Amino acid sequence: MYAAAPAKCTPCLRVFAETLFVEDEEVRTAMLRLDFEYHGRRVRSSDPRFGGRDRDQELQAARVLEGLGAIELAYLEDCAVAHGAKVDYIVAADGDVHALCAFAAYAVPQLRTMGWRVEIDGEFPWQVLDSAAPLYASADPDDKRPDWFALELGVEVDGHRIDLLPALLDMLDSAGDLGSLVRPSRRCVAVKVDDKHWLPVPPARMKLLAKVLGELYRGNRGKLPAMKAPLIAELCASIHDGSRPLRWVGDTRIREQAYGLALGPRRSATEMPMPPGLCADLRPYQREGVAWLQNLAAHDAGGVLADDMGLGKTLQTIAHILIEKECGRLDRPAMIVTLTSLVGNWKREIERFAPSLTVSIYHGPDRELDRTTDIIITTYPIVARDRDELSDDLPLHMLVLDEAHAIKNASAQAAEAVRRLDARHRVCLSGTPIENHLGELWSLFDFLMPGMLGARDEFTVQFRQPIEEKGDKVRLEALRDRVRPFILRRTKDAVAPELPPKTNLVRAIELTGPQRELYESIRLAAHADVRKNIKARGLAGSQIAILDALLKLRQVCCDPRLVSVDAAREIEGSAKLQVLLELIGQQLSDGRRILIFSQFARMLGLISESLLARGTKHVALTGHTPDRQKPIDAFTQGKADVFLI
Repeated sequence: MYAAAPAKCTPCLRVFAETLFVEDEEVRTAMLRLDFEYHGRRVRSSDPRFGGRDRDQELQAARVLEGLGAIELAYLEDCAVAHGAKVDYIVAADGDVHALCAFAAYAVPQLRTMGWRVEIDGEFPWQVLDSAAPLYASADPDDKRPDWFALELGVEVDGHRIDLLPALLDMLDSAGDLGSLVRPSRRCVAVKVDDKHWLPVPPARMKLLAKVLGELYRGNRGKLPAMKAPLIAELCASIHDGSRPLRWVGDTRIREQAYGLALGPRRSATEMPMPPGLCADLRPYQREGVAWLQNLAAHDAGGVLADDMGLGKTLQTIAHILIEKECGRLDRPAMIVTLTSLVGNWKREIERFAPSLTVSIYHGPDRELDRTTDIIITTYPIVARDRDELSDDLPLHMLVLDEAHAIKNASAQAAEAVRRLDARHRVCLSGTPIENHLGELWSLFDFLMPGMLGARDEFTVQFRQPIEEKGDKVRLEALRDRVRPFILRRTKDAVAPELPPKTNLVRAIELTGPQRELYESIRLAAHADVRKNIKARGLAGSQIAILDALLKLRQVCCDPRLVSVDAAREIEGSAKLQVLLELIGQQLSDGRRILIFSQFARMLGLISESLLARGTKHVALTGHTPDRQKPIDAFTQGKADVFLI
């Protein structure tokens, strides 16, 4: 083994600011002087007078410096420095502050690691903060409006806190186009801290910062509403890459709200204890739903429980209310507003699963308001009719809107009436929070947390128009991020492992005779019509024509009588209906009871006619059923063998 020979010379670099004269302009930028030290004696790289130098090592050092972005002054055309200035290289002939800070942030430490001696002039105006300078975040409630807060995000320099949000917002405003700020060739974006110090932010992090700041301060630089607290956690995460510490120095309650909503419940669903008074064993996903509702309530936030129909939104809500009572927080009534046909079902479910909860129904011509009960069940029409009485003198602990799509029209009387009710905690239950357009989502959140999605016109400009009219995926993702902490949706497919096993048998049915001929004629006509529409309007503009064609084909497969064409009226019989009736007969003879689902209410009517002709006891539930509970009770009590839904 042989020890490596010591270097014959040590590169020495001096970094300072000087004026560069570029044609008729003066540019303040970073200048470099490169020396080499030989046995304690410094020799300037451009000075040819001294002999005994290692020219190969000097040349290699020069190439390293140029590889880090330095430009040799001799190669710059139409550029000059002041007479007598000892300059060998410059950084960023255009004075780009981001390039200057990138050199200080990345090139200088790399050179020092390689054994270079680097001296930065004390007055150098593009000094970057080292990793020891900690970041801080602070949010404090407004004195006049406690549900609003002032936010700071900054850095601590020499014991002083410097808020960087104004500089960040100014930079984003002046840049206009974010792409011009985070160019692919740019190693960092420099954020001004004071007259001499800058914070280098990697472009990827600046993109995240810009995204969150855009959601926080869109059109406004003042105080922020409490419902935007979850964005604080996202903002901190976007700037904190682990290279320097981040400390929270603000109001701890706002921090808990920010991280509690952004990260979700602290305890897992299995750790969440269910109330002793609950007479039901919840599945894991239902426990998760209860924990989610509890987390929202703990942080004074509302939310939409948007599980698929049949996954137990009612049971999860009852468990949530029961926890509130058993923990001593239900010092005011909880109100459930639902459809008229579901009032009785809610009462029965509460009495079944939580018999310790007292319930009163506020409905009917002789209704009386019981303020001492745990839960008040009422309906949308009643709330609209009695809105003055209910909003003036009925403080609620919780307000639950069942089938909350009933307020999808924000201007409807029911929507305006429920918004006026005084409640600490608000919850929406809906398996279809958006049926037609994003304005329905805005209406739900205007009830839950007014202002969270801005005014309706603002929401339309920021989200609805870009997403619905232009397919803007960036705005769609921004909207998803905004509402994600406040919507919990599970589908049957997602929770299938937790549900009882289900057997799916697919029965293929071949169409024959006149029904098949009608199908073929409709298929050919629809095919021609769709091709014509696509040619005239394009694929995106032909969606209605495509859906209409598919609808007609589905209808004729079910029963020709569903199709609104003259040829269909003359056709008797349906292969699908005939097979269904045979299956019903077989299942009933085995002692089974049957649920039959169809998306066509008219098809259910045709099935009903056939069952009546056979003397089969059955009930039906459609959107036109006035009393939904009546057929449900008839089927569950064994008064009917077949349930058409």
